[in-house]
Amino acid sequence: MTTVAGVDSSTQSCKVVICDADSGAILRRGQAVHPGGTEIDPDAWWDALGAASAGLLDGVDAIAVAGQQHGLVALDAEGAPVRDALLWNDTRSAEAAEDLIVELGGPQAWVDAVGSVPVAALTIAKLRWMADHEPEQADRTAHVLLPHDYLTWRLCGGEPGRMLPPTTDRGDASGTGYWSPTTGDYREDLLAMGFRGRTPALPHILGPAQPAGRTPSGTLVAAGTGDNAGAALGLGIAEGDVVVSLGTSGTAFARTTGASADPSGAVAGFADATGAFLPLVCTLNAARVLTSIADLLNVDLAALESLAAQSFPGADGVVLLPYLSGERTPNLPHAAGSLHGLRPGAMRPATIARAAFEGMLCNLADALDHLTGIGVATRRVLLIGGAARSCLVAEIAAQIFGVAVTVPEPNEYVALGAARQAAWALSGASQPPGWPAHTVAEVPAPPDATVGRQIRARYRQARQALYG
Repeated sequence: MTTVAGVDSSTQSCKVVICDADSGAILRRGQAVHPGGTEIDPDAWWDALGAASAGLLDGVDAIAVAGQQHGLVALDAEGAPVRDALLWNDTRSAEAAEDLIVELGGPQAWVDAVGSVPVAALTIAKLRWMADHEPEQADRTAHVLLPHDYLTWRLCGGEPGRMLPPTTDRGDASGTGYWSPTTGDYREDLLAMGFRGRTPALPHILGPAQPAGRTPSGTLVAAGTGDNAGAALGLGIAEGDVVVSLGTSGTAFARTTGASADPSGAVAGFADATGAFLPLVCTLNAARVLTSIADLLNVDLAALESLAAQSFPGADGVVLLPYLSGERTPNLPHAAGSLHGLRPGAMRPATIARAAFEGMLCNLADALDHLTGIGVATRRVLLIGGAARSCLVAEIAAQIFGVAVTVPEPNEYVALGAARQAAWALSGASQPPGWPAHTVAEVPAPPDATVGRQIRARYRQARQALYG
């Protein structure tokens, strides 16, 4: 049997799946946690990969890594990190992003150049922050990598003191702010502008099925990609499918044959891991909203769902704006979560629980609207991520989104996408292997969309009152 490994190196943890290269069946799994915070020693990712894959990789023929996007990994000329990696959810670079937008000539200029408008998450904004606040470290930076690039580089034998040429893929490169999905080229002029004249070396861009190299023991290492492109590959999405991922953060994305351009900045014009494109909207807050409200009410997630089910749609007029960690979309990096519409009769645990579910999903419904606004067709929503395991989430999502919702079998789709890419690179075929995703639930679009529209209208009114 030919086997492949897929790695999901996310914000919170490293997950590894070992799959049959022909069928995609998962044979073995492993997991290890990452340290918390918004900056981290990149070697902690390497250590977690070692712990998660311990005893699993013997006999594996190929491996690929899908990792959290945008993070800044700055290495010196010898391959040693010059500082801890800044993660995508570190918002200290928000002002830097705003400055960069102005310097190039506005949002449209950025969309024309790289398909996305800078926000705090993008690598280029973090480079600007580093140049302005840590110039000595910036001066020492000889190579700029993304998190998945760093792990791919380590798998191929790179390490401090052994600076092998790093690689990346177009999916992850499209989230940097200095690579163009339209032309397929780096914009080194933008890199220099962002990094105050400095032009560190950037990873070589590999094709979707092109190997990055081999491990010291001979295992083929595929190109790898960003986590959302990995999830899209793992799900095998088709035209008309929009994926809503409810992890710690939330994303809504679709696969398109042409590059997208949204001067509002809400939709990032990313590439995918197959040679196509992946317009994507990201929120900082999704499943964390439910866990935080569960902690507030001193219940577990199952009890929170039970409480929410006891309240009626609309939560007695209570609205939760779920911006617990600031927000990326809408662009409110310094916002906080807030409850609106509290009255004596509505101040019950069940009402607050219901408002948490609805607030989380209203935020993602706005993300869907942004995709629709640039012409993405939505036939159905595929709901994935930890919060998608809740039956109530799927029910409320269909009501608020106003479209059919499909819940694929709970699985590690980012890691599966990486494994599928590894099998593709190993096979040398023109297309990735056909690994099906299995459905466990389907919720049709509601026959009457009135209630969903009312919930969203109250949500918009609360947001408008607080943030304009």
